[in-house]
Amino acid sequence: MLAKAQALKPRLVELRRAIHRNPELGFDVFQTAELVARALGEIGVECQTGVGKTGVVGYIGDGDGPVVAIRADMDALPIQEINEVEYKSQTPGKMHACGHDAHTAMLLGAAMLLAKEKIAGQIRLLFQPSEEVADAEGISGAPRMIADGALKGVDAVIALHVDGTLNAGTVAIEDGKVAAAVDSFKAHVIGTGGHGAHPDRAVDPIWLATQALNAMYAVPSRRIDPLLPSVLSLGVVRGGAASNVIPDSVYIEGTLRSMDDHIREKLLDEVKRCLEIARALGGDYKLDIERGYPPMHNDPGVAEEFRRVARDLLGESNLGPPERTMGAEDFSYMLRLAPGAMLRLGTKAPGGKPKYVHTPDWDLDENALPVGTAMLAETALRLLRSRQ
Repeated sequence: MLAKAQALKPRLVELRRAIHRNPELGFDVFQTAELVARALGEIGVECQTGVGKTGVVGYIGDGDGPVVAIRADMDALPIQEINEVEYKSQTPGKMHACGHDAHTAMLLGAAMLLAKEKIAGQIRLLFQPSEEVADAEGISGAPRMIADGALKGVDAVIALHVDGTLNAGTVAIEDGKVAAAVDSFKAHVIGTGGHGAHPDRAVDPIWLATQALNAMYAVPSRRIDPLLPSVLSLGVVRGGAASNVIPDSVYIEGTLRSMDDHIREKLLDEVKRCLEIARALGGDYKLDIERGYPPMHNDPGVAEEFRRVARDLLGESNLGPPERTMGAEDFSYMLRLAPGAMLRLGTKAPGGKPKYVHTPDWDLDENALPVGTAMLAETALRLLRSRQ
């Protein structure tokens, strides 16, 4: 399978670069979805468009038997690319800075390989919009596709994600908890404005917010079990407009990360508890919670299948160490409906510097594309056969 994928490399590079030049955000992945549908049609793969708003689902096999799904995300980020390459983004302020262009190209490559195999059952290809952001109702691409039936009858689901810290040609996979739940909060700490010369005549919201912020920063170390991962980070603190005027409110935004459902709820409760300090000191607060993605758990059996395939295709030396992250991934929604796992695919040029996603100079070694393609195709085949 790896040799077959290597033969597809020129086409994989062509597809990845075409998508990279024309990045689209969120659910507005119209050109990308059209490219995907056209590429699937060229190899005779039946597909359905408009799934989860703008997603594409492809179907390979006779449909009589087990179903294994492979997912790739298609959306880009609102980042201005600084790389000076032939395939640089042609859309100002938008860039494929998280490797979704490569994910989509590799799933198309896997489709090209699998379309030539005798499939007893079904391989379902899930090209998902809007992994990075949610819509106006707070719902991202994975649950939108699930709501449209994309996971109906699926026995296992797999995906991969590029990793610019691992050398191209290497892969890594973890069991169990691998990515965090993410929630965010927006709060107004409310006081009473006044003259800076007479703070006694005001209820200073900056002072109130300071007490609440100090309490928040202590939550992970003093209110959460130290053996259970948690993060509380503040990204926005804004208030006041003049040095001699006490404002009437302070605005705060923060993010919460956790690996366990009960710690997730405890973090939300602790944020409320910290903001209650404002009321105890004579002020008030308003709080809005935005629930994000749940924690992502790799099924140990599917992860082990990925490892077996990696050893067979790449050799033991190219199987990297496990690693967990407090980042979040909406593939987690799919893993709550079917056993599955996400592989990390090395994309760093050997001898080169690590590249980090969500940065304006993100790029990858395209020698990794056939590796990811082969890993997806071969693992899907073995999972399908093991369920017959």
